[in-house]
Amino acid sequence: MTVKEVTVKNEKGLCTESASYFIQRANEYVSSIWVEQDERRVNAKSLLGVLYMGIMCGATIRLIAHGPDEKEAIEGLVEILEDRTDD
Repeated sequence: MTVKEVTVKNEKGLCTESASYFIQRANEYVSSIWVEQDERRVNAKSLLGVLYMGIMCGATIRLIAHGPDEKEAIEGLVEILEDRTDD
């Protein structure tokens, strides 16, 4: 299992558009991936789950991955969350 804390730097946080991109990328990996904030944990491959979290710019979240490509999954998703642009 790989765990990484990351601060969301995207200006809009994980709004609908950026959350869609995030879950598309998460679904490219075989590993199980979760997003955790406070006491809530959701599947990173679920749009409704990620939107439910209401993750805003500046929020610190934890990414948890378990599987054959867990390290690559975490690295790829952290890259998205730390991107300051809102594309």
